[in-house]
Amino acid sequence: MKKLLFTAVFAFGGFLASQAQTTTTPEAQPANQAEIKFVKETHDFGSIPQGTPATYTFEFENTGKAPLIITNASASCGCTTPDWTKEPIKPGKKGFVKATYNAAAPGPFTKSVTVMSNAKNSTIILYLKGDVKPAEQK
Repeated sequence: MKKLLFTAVFAFGGFLASQAQTTTTPEAQPANQAEIKFVKETHDFGSIPQGTPATYTFEFENTGKAPLIITNASASCGCTTPDWTKEPIKPGKKGFVKATYNAAAPGPFTKSVTVMSNAKNSTIILYLKGDVKPAEQK
């Protein structure tokens, strides 16, 4: 009986210890981390003419406490080309992600650019949308 009681107490204590180790608290996250805050995350071009590339620059600020580094910005398709601030952005400073959509095909579109960084919110998806109007036939 003593062995059974000892085993139960030991197992319960081990369970509690394992739960304590896996619990995440706000204090467990680094306080000195970059944080990226975009002015807006979606841009609507409205109607744009076919064959005319459309570009929008998304602006952001590093609202964190460490330098922000954008490691990559990738478009959802080959029709959109991203560019971004390559150097580290100090806390309180601003940067950009510029996206150019090649309006080759007529019709409505929604494209995304996935921005990856060392920030607390490390992945952000930006959206471009609009409607490409067919070029006039001559």
